Amino acid sequence: MARSVNRSARSGRFVTKAAAARSPRTTTTERVGSGTANRRSVNRSASTGRFVTQATARRNPGGTITQKV
Repeated sequence: MARSVNRSARSGRFVTKAAAARSPRTTTTERVGSGTANRRSVNRSASTGRFVTQATARRNPGGTITQKV
């Protein structure tokens, strides 16, 4: 059973739903648990949620997250 969690792009730590609502540009909501493949690493923009390249993630570590999908 997968569940949704909120994560800060700056620290990588899990944050509450209220904290994510206060800072939507630097937090993401992701699915974790069984039902998710978690096989390969991808980079996402924390503000838009779109996939970004590895080079973009290196240039902007506070605004991107790396996650397994």
